[in-house]
Amino acid sequence: MDVDVVGRVLSTLPEDDDHPYRTGPWRPQTTEWRADDLTVVGEIPADLDGVYLRNTENPVHPALERYHPFDGDGMVHVIGFRDGKAFYRNRFVRTDGFLLEAEAGKPLWAGIAERPATSPREDGWGARGRMKDASSTDVIVHAGVALTSFYQCGDLYRLDPLTLETLGKAGWGGDFPYACGVSAHTKVDPRTGELLFFNYGTDEPYMHYGVVGADDRLSHYVDIPLPGPRLPHDMAFTENYAILNDCPMFWEPELMARGRYAARFHPELPTRLGVIPRKGTKVQWFEADPTYVLHWVNAYEDGDEIVLDGFFQDDPEPKDTGDGGYYQRMFRFLALDRMQTRLHRWRLNLVTGQCREERLTDSITEFGVLNSAFGGLDYRYAYAATGVEGWFLFDGLVRHDLRTGAEDRFALPPGVYGSEPAMAPRNGSSAEDDGYIVTLTTDMNDDRSECLIFDAARIADGPIARIALPERVSSGTHATWATGDSIPGWRAADSPVQALRL
Repeated sequence: MDVDVVGRVLSTLPEDDDHPYRTGPWRPQTTEWRADDLTVVGEIPADLDGVYLRNTENPVHPALERYHPFDGDGMVHVIGFRDGKAFYRNRFVRTDGFLLEAEAGKPLWAGIAERPATSPREDGWGARGRMKDASSTDVIVHAGVALTSFYQCGDLYRLDPLTLETLGKAGWGGDFPYACGVSAHTKVDPRTGELLFFNYGTDEPYMHYGVVGADDRLSHYVDIPLPGPRLPHDMAFTENYAILNDCPMFWEPELMARGRYAARFHPELPTRLGVIPRKGTKVQWFEADPTYVLHWVNAYEDGDEIVLDGFFQDDPEPKDTGDGGYYQRMFRFLALDRMQTRLHRWRLNLVTGQCREERLTDSITEFGVLNSAFGGLDYRYAYAATGVEGWFLFDGLVRHDLRTGAEDRFALPPGVYGSEPAMAPRNGSSAEDDGYIVTLTTDMNDDRSECLIFDAARIADGPIARIALPERVSSGTHATWATGDSIPGWRAADSPVQALRL
């Protein structure tokens, strides 16, 4: 392994920190690395060609009052694969908030679990304002550039998908909705090259929906009126439609009036699913059983119906049973077993306006992904993570066969935790599951991290290659895969590492 330290960031976190989402598997990194010719156990497939990008929360400064794991500063990791070799880079996202707090040497904005009024600065970002846009939640690749985004809306930061250099903010030809920002979980249609997005806030109409073309310019942006402020987190799309949602878990209005933002589940209200033509203005709303859906997997058209798959929460607001310590009880709503997240299907009939639902499995999984070439199309396989009891940590993978109901599983050893997986189609593949599953691990036993590569059709067999990284990677949220042919300059040199040095 050829390794260099290329940067370090000064942290002001306390040395005796005891917060479970800033220590242990969530211990933040402050070092930025360049690592080439990574050490491999097994063999990297020669037809694995592209990059796995992973966004993590890496707090540099303490919280003003109480830290939420989604508050951490964004750090993106990339592992690139070409010609049977791999390289690694990691960089902080140089957001406006990151740079201003680095200059001040202290926190300047409230976090998700804090009152906005505590922010020393009166400006800020986010759906409720006066927050730091950490850009630490999601990462996708659009028009050849990586885009990072924040959980509760903010700017989209542009990164070179190979070097991870921050290239500034998305502007979309001067039409970026800076007043509202953009939520995490933008979607890219691989066939049209379009990016679909939504945002939300505390002012009417409370939501907007938009489309950005393959030319990176805003081509469509419309109001989506809602009954009040909501907390949507994800969306889905088909060939002709986008699917938005209004789930009955949102900020309590009485508390909002007093400057507090606490989400409450309202089981007396239905879940509303909104279908809008991709370039349309009118939403058709469907009512479904009350729940909260953090993540959708996919959607597609089937005759008059739209089929929508996601993770139904049986218990969106778990009760405090008194079990566990303070932090475990405070963040119980992040644990998959407490929320009871199961893969679920909604069928939305565009003619009758009716919604039919079915549970697809009794297994508790979340953070589901698919072969992105099948995004918006009929598909068969979803790959998801299993969770550690009581905590926001992943301890294994499941391959869901949505036609037969079969499930293939791989469990990580005790003390080893995974990342959201990505499905990397094999070069020249035609079958949906002809490719690889890529994920990162956080190994608390040996204080190290590896990148694991699985045959997507046989994950129960275990990894076919294990790649050592230069430092243990912090746990985090989302990841993505981008094929080599989607990245400018990927074949401009004899190897991508040489291209990085040009």
